[in-house]
Amino acid sequence: MTDSNREPHLFPVQIYYEDTDHSGVVYHANYLKFFERAREDIIGIKTLADMWHQQKIGFAVYQLNAGYHDGAIFGDLLDIKTTWKKEGDYRVVFFHEAWRPDATKAAVTCTLELVCLGPNKKLMPIPDSDFLI
Repeated sequence: MTDSNREPHLFPVQIYYEDTDHSGVVYHANYLKFFERAREDIIGIKTLADMWHQQKIGFAVYQLNAGYHDGAIFGDLLDIKTTWKKEGDYRVVFFHEAWRPDATKAAVTCTLELVCLGPNKKLMPIPDSDFLI
């Protein structure tokens, strides 16, 4: 996943019927929602809200690359495993994996780059935060 010394952050996701398509497999775009929730859990809702309301800054997806290897199904409880690293003053890269129960490989992998933006969508340095330590 990454050369970081950090242990992966684990975020459980229950797969509901509404997450699936007509074949009973998780609709591909929903994995992006699961990964977003994991990132919010890592950074912290309060931290993100304070950044937005007090500093008028937030994060935007700059680039992502995803691989779909084994679709999760209705009833699965996925483990979203995430590591991350800061790359420069403006960008942080997250490495996500969605694991099905008892799987030998990740169902979905994703490398996602975020940039920090301020007012008028201008690049801003990422503020110091505990999640980057």
